[in-house]
Amino acid sequence: MLKFPAFAPAFVLAASLLVLPSCNKKAIALLQEQNADLTKSRDQLQLEKEALQRDKASSENSLTNRLLTKDQQVNQLNQALGTTEQDLAGKNARIAEMQRILDEKDAATKALRKKVSDALLGFNAQDLQVNVKNGKVYVSLSEQLLFKSGSTKVDPAGQDALIKLANALTDNKDINVLIEGHTDNVPIKGVVNGAKDNWDLSVLRATEITRLLTSAGIAPEQITPSGKGQYLPVATNDTPQNKALNRRTDIILTPKLDELFSILNQN
Repeated sequence: MLKFPAFAPAFVLAASLLVLPSCNKKAIALLQEQNADLTKSRDQLQLEKEALQRDKASSENSLTNRLLTKDQQVNQLNQALGTTEQDLAGKNARIAEMQRILDEKDAATKALRKKVSDALLGFNAQDLQVNVKNGKVYVSLSEQLLFKSGSTKVDPAGQDALIKLANALTDNKDINVLIEGHTDNVPIKGVVNGAKDNWDLSVLRATEITRLLTSAGIAPEQITPSGKGQYLPVATNDTPQNKALNRRTDIILTPKLDELFSILNQN
């Protein structure tokens, strides 16, 4: 069994004291290094957390703004849709009203045709015809019924027809009356009864018929004379029969559409 000198415990203690500081320094250094790494990692995580929170807030704000924008757009569309539906309802109402007026005018035109036809019964169908065309009543009278060749004075038979027509129209203030004079294409030689050409002749004849109708009771503001000369034929001017068809006077009766125009102007 070995024996140590009496001073051995003190030596060992001193040696231990010398060794301990060296070990503590290394441990402390290691711990400090680990602590620094952990602190760095913690700070990095904190930064990442804060960045994520900012991104989250930004995304939430962006989504909120987008949602508000969409809500506004939906509201605007709803308002526009409501306005459109109101406009559509208004337009449909006006269309229905216009259709009602057109139906009434159509019925009035048919009734007017019957009234005029009944008033002019007894005249030769070749000399006087009553037709409906484009919503208007056409009373077509031949030259043979109204005038002698080249004349602007209405014959007695023609006067009788015009007076009967005027009597049928006198109480009807809701129509416009257009008198259209027409000729064939045979030129006038010189000046005949004040007419220099066929155009003059058609106008003078229409004016004479206008005077007769107004004298018989049709209001002057309802009636308009006009002359088309040879420029609106109903047949080619290649035979005597076709030329006779073109020498005519058309009395065109048009129901007034003031109510309809008033509705159209509302658009």
